[in-house]
Amino acid sequence: MRKLRVLSIVIFTILSLISLFYVYQLKFAFSLDQFFPEGDKELEFFQEFIKDFETDINFLLIAVERKEGVFEQSFLESFHDFTLKTRQVPYIKEAQSLTMISYPLKTPFAITTVPAIHIDQPEKYEKDKQRILSDERFVNTLINEDATALVVALKTEDEVMLEESDVLITAMDSLVKQYQFEDYHYLGPSYFQKEMVDMQMREVIVSSIVSGILVFIVMFWLFRRPWGIAISLSSIGLGLLLFMGFMGLTGLELNVMAALYPVLMIIVGTSDVIHIMSKYIDELRKGKSRKESIIITIKEIGLATLLTSLTTAVGFATLMTSRISPIKDFGMNAAIGVIIAYITVIFFTTALLSMMSTEQLIKLGKGQKFWEQLMQKMYDYSKRKARAIAIGSILFLAFCLYGISIITTNYRIESNLPRGKKISRDFMYFEEAFAGFRPMEYAVFAQEGYDADNYKVLREIDKLEQHLSQIPPIRSITSITAIYKSINQMNGRNKKEAYKLPETEAKYRRYKKMVDKVPDNNTNILLSKDKKKARITSRVLDLGADKVQDLSANINQWISENIDSTVVEFRETGTSFILDKNAEYVRRNLLEGLALAILIVAILMSLLFRNIKMVLISMVPNILPLLLAGAILGYLGIELEAGIAIIFAVIFGIAVDDSIHFLSKYKLSRQKGMDIESALHVTFMETGKAICLTTVILFFGFLVMLFSIHPPSVTVGVLISVTLLSAVLADLLLLPVLIRNFLKD
Repeated sequence: MRKLRVLSIVIFTILSLISLFYVYQLKFAFSLDQFFPEGDKELEFFQEFIKDFETDINFLLIAVERKEGVFEQSFLESFHDFTLKTRQVPYIKEAQSLTMISYPLKTPFAITTVPAIHIDQPEKYEKDKQRILSDERFVNTLINEDATALVVALKTEDEVMLEESDVLITAMDSLVKQYQFEDYHYLGPSYFQKEMVDMQMREVIVSSIVSGILVFIVMFWLFRRPWGIAISLSSIGLGLLLFMGFMGLTGLELNVMAALYPVLMIIVGTSDVIHIMSKYIDELRKGKSRKESIIITIKEIGLATLLTSLTTAVGFATLMTSRISPIKDFGMNAAIGVIIAYITVIFFTTALLSMMSTEQLIKLGKGQKFWEQLMQKMYDYSKRKARAIAIGSILFLAFCLYGISIITTNYRIESNLPRGKKISRDFMYFEEAFAGFRPMEYAVFAQEGYDADNYKVLREIDKLEQHLSQIPPIRSITSITAIYKSINQMNGRNKKEAYKLPETEAKYRRYKKMVDKVPDNNTNILLSKDKKKARITSRVLDLGADKVQDLSANINQWISENIDSTVVEFRETGTSFILDKNAEYVRRNLLEGLALAILIVAILMSLLFRNIKMVLISMVPNILPLLLAGAILGYLGIELEAGIAIIFAVIFGIAVDDSIHFLSKYKLSRQKGMDIESALHVTFMETGKAICLTTVILFFGFLVMLFSIHPPSVTVGVLISVTLLSAVLADLLLLPVLIRNFLKD
C-alpha cells in the first residue's frame, strides 16, 4: 500500500504541473454561428444563398448622441470627421453616415448632388432635418426619430474572429474617445463577440473563487481538522485543475456555458470526496485498521461512486445529441470532467486518506449527534406517513404537469446579455431608438422568363416591402427597388412622394439604363450577378423567437395570397431566422436526450442491482425533480432556450447519484441478512447523512451562479439548486415507501 500511495501521489503531482501549464493555453470562443443547428436544411439554404451576396451580420453600428439635437455645426463637424476616421480602423471595409450622403439632383445641364446635411450652412439645418426625418431610408437607420442621435454604419469583413474583434473594438474605443461626444453605443457581431468572451472569462474566475470559498467553509464545518480540510480541498482543487488542463491540452474551447465548469467540477468532486471520506471515517470508528477501512471504502463506496459518476456523465453526454454546438460541447466536456473528478478521488484522495486516523481527519462532536437525530426522524416519518407521502407525490405530479404545459420558448437576445454591462445598455438603446439587431431577410427568386430586376418582379418585391413597412417591429427595409425609387425621386424634384417605383414600364426602361451604369459593388449586395436572385433585407425588434415566428407565419400567409408566384417567389432566411429554429430543436433534443439518459442509467443500474423492480423504483424519485424544473419554468414564465435546456441533463445526472448511494447501501445491508426495516434504518443512519451533506453542498454550490452576470446561468443555478432539494426529499421520503411496498421479503 505504501508503494501504491507514493506512486499515486507522484503521478498526480506530475499531472497537476502539466495541467497548470496548459491552463494558460485555454481558449475562449463566441460567435453567432455557434448557435446554428447543425444539419438543418434552412441553414444549408442560407449558407448557399449568401454566397451570391454577403452575410447579414457583417456590420458594426455606432450611435453617437447629442440630447439637445444633432443639428449643431460643431457636433456635425466632429461626427463627420469621426465617420471618415472609422475607415482607417482594422477590418472595416466601408463607412456610411448622413454627413456623407447626398441626394441626386437633375438639372438642365447634368445630374449633380446635394448633401443631405449642409454642414457648413447652419441656416439650412431645419430644412435638412425635415427632409431627412421624412425619408424612410434614414429614420431608425442612420438617425433616430427624435434627431438626438446619428449612426455610423460600418461594414466589416465577413468573418471577423475573436482576436480580430478585439483589435477592431479596441481601436474603435480609442478613436471615439478622441471626440467629446455626450454618449456613444455599439451594435454588431464583432462587439458581441469581444464582450461575451470577456464575460466568459470573468464568469470562470468568479465562479471558481466563490465556489472555492464555499467548499472551504463547508469542509471546515464538516471536519474541523487541518488534515481533513486539506485533503478534501486538495482533491477537489486537483480535479478542477486536471480538467482545465485537459481542455487546454486538447484545444477544447470555453463557450458561453464556461462558467458552469468550475461549479460542476467542484460540486461533483465535493460529492465524491464526502462519500469516500464519510465511509472511511465510519469504518475507522468501528475499530477497523486504516488498511481495512480504505479497502472497504473503495469496495463499497468506490463502486457506488463509480456508478454515480457514470450516470452523471451519461446525463451530460446525452446533450451531445443536440444540434447546437455550445450544448453539444458542454455535454461532452462535462462528462469528461465527471470522470476526471472520480479518478482523482478514487486514486489520489484514497492514497492520502489511508495515511490518516479519525482524530487527524475530523473533530467529532454535537454535529454527529444532530445528523443521527435528523436521520432517525426522517426514517420514522417515512414509516408513519407512507400514505400521506404517496398522496402528496401524486398531487405534486399533477402540479408539475400543469406547469410544464405552459412552458414557452420565446427566446430573446436580451435575456442572454450580461446584466449591468455596456453591451446590454447599448443593445437596448438600439432596440428603443433604432431598428434593433435581429436581421430579417427574404430571398427573392425570379421565375422562368424573368430577371430579378425585371419590372414585374420589382413591383412584386415592392408589394411585399409595402406590407412589411406596415408592421411596426420591422424596420430598415431595403432591396434593389431602392435604386429605382431614388432615381424616380430625383426626376420628381426630390419630393418625398416621388420615392416610389416608376409608374410605367417605359419609365422603368429609361431608369434601367442608368442603373446598369451603377458600379457592381453598389448593387451586388442586393442583386446576384446572374440577376436570377435578389434579397430584401430588414431588421426586426427583439420580440422573442415565438413572436417572430408568428409574425413570419402571417407574412408567409400574406405572400401566398397576394404575390404572383408565376413571376417571383420569396423565402424567409437569415441569421435570426436560423437562430430562432433553435427553439424547435431544443424541445426535440431535450426529450430525446432525457429518454436516452433514462434508458442508459436504467441499464447501468440493472447491472448493479440485477433487480428490475429496484431499477424501476429508483427512476421514480429522479423523474420528479425533472418535472419540477419544467413546472418552475412554466409558472415563472422563463423561456426554454438553449442555455436553460441543459438543466434537465444536469439535474438527472446529479439527482440519480443519491438514489444509487441509498439503494447500494440498502442492497449491501440486505445481503448481510437484514430484513427490510433494519436495512432501511441502517441506510438512513449511514448513507442518509452523506446524501444530505452532498445535497446541501450542491444547493449552495449551484447558488454560486447568483454571482453571475449572465441571466441564463443565474436561472440554471437557482433551478438546479431548488430541484436537487426536491430530489433528496424524494430519496429520503418517497423511495423508502416504494421499497416497503414493492420490494417485500
